[in-house]
Amino acid sequence: MDHKDIWDAEAAKSYDTPGTGMFDPALLAQTADRLAELAAGGAALEFAIGTGRVAIPLLQRGIPVAGIELAAPMVDELRTKVDAATLPVVIGDMTSATVEGQFALVLLVFNGISNVQTQAEQVACFRNAARHLAPGGRFVIELWVPDLRRLPPGSKATVFTSEPGYIGLDTVDILNQIVVSHHFRFGAGKEATLFRSPHRYVWPAELDLMAEIAGFQLESRHADWIGSPFTAESRSHISVYRLRP
Repeated sequence: MDHKDIWDAEAAKSYDTPGTGMFDPALLAQTADRLAELAAGGAALEFAIGTGRVAIPLLQRGIPVAGIELAAPMVDELRTKVDAATLPVVIGDMTSATVEGQFALVLLVFNGISNVQTQAEQVACFRNAARHLAPGGRFVIELWVPDLRRLPPGSKATVFTSEPGYIGLDTVDILNQIVVSHHFRFGAGKEATLFRSPHRYVWPAELDLMAEIAGFQLESRHADWIGSPFTAESRSHISVYRLRP
């Protein structure tokens, strides 16, 4: 499964969930406030900008934003909200695509780096971030922590969510660090829909080594956007890397 094919027009149109989930106003405010603080008045570049979930609140805080996005249908949805002059986007792969200018902040949020399914390509994301940053600039990654403790011994799958009308199931390839998330949605009848997406999970220590390879050093790591401590029980993290001068 290629993410360029996964995020087609149908998926792009159903991506936004205004007011709920990752579009919860309180969460978006926390995210944008922290990112604006890290940008410190400079320009930001978002890898995998999608439909502008985070970029638009950043713009509203006075931070100039540009983006890179692999899936053109996602940018089509973004364009219903903001024009290209206000928020320029390059259609391309975040491991290699380039955007004109130099930035104070590069961001890759909501597990975006896991969409890249090899270690070498994930390192390339770091190197591409470094190419776009001014000396001392920051690269911010939001990523989930694999909860393999939930995987029963001998099993290759685990249910991560079960609620009325929806079941979320992960299949896990431990050897290659690949998780395929299966999202089943159904009503009262016999019909159901399935949406699948593959991800390469990365442990925090591996992520830090990728950063070192690309010329970054870890500046901070927290469990969320408001700065809660990152612990062994944290299920996600916000990691801020600083480009060495």
